[in-house]
Amino acid sequence: MRFEVLAPAELPVTECNCSICARTGYLHLLVDKAHFRLLQGAEALTTYRFNTGTAQHHFCKVCGIKSFYVPRSHPDGYSVNARCLDPGTAAGMKVKAFDGANWESSARGRTW
Repeated sequence: MRFEVLAPAELPVTECNCSICARTGYLHLLVDKAHFRLLQGAEALTTYRFNTGTAQHHFCKVCGIKSFYVPRSHPDGYSVNARCLDPGTAAGMKVKAFDGANWESSARGRTW
């Protein structure tokens, strides 16, 4: 699978402690849909939904990696796993913590 994103050189990423993100080491880089383009591999994607069904977790059917998905917090954009970007394409990352284990209370009133 190949994709590209338009993002600043210093990536603003979020580290979530929910059960999925903590176990997979996902670092969220939120981008507008216009700033994401899937170049190849669409046929290898499958989607998982849970809880409210709003988030669309896209996984590779071959290797199981979740490189990007449509998040509940940004249904009109994508969350890209910054750890899935090609090495050397970003100057660095500024990591902020998010208490996804308590998503409802943490997301309420938050400015993303």
